[in-house]
Amino acid sequence: MNGYYQQPQKNTGEILKKIFLSKNVLSRLILINTVVFIVANIANLLVWLVAPASATGDLSIVGHYMALPSDLHQWMQMPWTMVTYMFLHEGFMHWLFNMIMLYFGGILFTEYLSQRKLLITYLLGGIVGAVFFMLAFNLFPAFSSIRHISVALGASASILAIIIAIATYVPDYTVHLFLLGRLKLKYLAIGFVLLDLLSIQSNNPGGHIAHLGGALWGFVYALSLRKGKDLYRIFDGINLSSLGMYKKPFDKFTTIRPESGHPLNDDDYNKKRAAKQEEIDRILDKISKSGYGSLNASEKEILFKSSNKN
Repeated sequence: MNGYYQQPQKNTGEILKKIFLSKNVLSRLILINTVVFIVANIANLLVWLVAPASATGDLSIVGHYMALPSDLHQWMQMPWTMVTYMFLHEGFMHWLFNMIMLYFGGILFTEYLSQRKLLITYLLGGIVGAVFFMLAFNLFPAFSSIRHISVALGASASILAIIIAIATYVPDYTVHLFLLGRLKLKYLAIGFVLLDLLSIQSNNPGGHIAHLGGALWGFVYALSLRKGKDLYRIFDGINLSSLGMYKKPFDKFTTIRPESGHPLNDDDYNKKRAAKQEEIDRILDKISKSGYGSLNASEKEILFKSSNKN
């Protein structure tokens, strides 16, 4: 009986090592968020054990210096928080959910766009989310009573920028979701945005407003990219390899049956996969330089099949 080639299944240790210690942007972002989460919680424990009366309210001592305040006067004393807040999580479930979303969103993103673009989208999406958060809390009277005590923290705005960007770039890419089944990315993106928009009146209005800022940036960037204009060209001088981060993407679970009907060995499989990825990269570079309309019928078909292979 003819079988299928299937990549060897990794044990839990190998999977965790790949997620946290791979030399690429996605792993570095997950690792930084995780280290900050651990340090913040250990610091909070030590402060509570030694001098609980001096604790900084609901925030850890680390969070006090990393979270983004909504009050402009407070922010002017800590301007770095516009960046640091997007790496800060203090609750376990908050950290866990965001890292799961970052992992899967990052994998989808780097299937079509580079690790450099992933890093810049994460940072700029978080910054735009921060701007939305601060503008809303300083312009709308609804937040005047809580402005002096409100802070933003977490990677959600950055993650939503990544998800909305890839959903805008390849809107018909299909994903499999538990209970929902097969769903195109564009519908998932619309659902995320509507959920945040309708949740502003909840107990976390600042978070949902920041999410919308991140989503807007992801949409604007990917839309410009599809039109052949790369807003990130000013960052082309960034050398990720000098930072210990390379462009190698995460591997995906794949089953391939060759035309001969016989299973592929490891070398043949890897050669075939590398050649296919090289062709996709060439097509994506062509889109980045000249727009989607510059593709011929064959190139469009290759890109379409790749976007729907799952």
